[in-house]
Amino acid sequence: MKISREEVLRVAELAHLELSATEAETYRGQLDSILEYVDKLNALDLSGVEPMAQVLFAAESAGETPLREDVVQPCDIGQAILDQAPNARKPYFRVPRVIDR
Repeated sequence: MKISREEVLRVAELAHLELSATEAETYRGQLDSILEYVDKLNALDLSGVEPMAQVLFAAESAGETPLREDVVQPCDIGQAILDQAPNARKPYFRVPRVIDR
């Protein structure tokens, strides 16, 4: 699968990125490699593979416990952090605007 230079520039425009001609060509090659790899993955026969949403469950079924026990613990540091921030208004930090679009 070949991705065109125009497609790269369109994606860059959507992401509000300005690319030089060299960068556009570099990213075109990298994106083309990624899409070729995805094509290889799509060609695999996965008819006998059960879908899964979490890979860690496979480790659990093998007798391992990869995750710690989930225990709720109080965290009362929010106000102390806000007290150190300039121009904070509970419960938010105020920051200068960085996006003009």
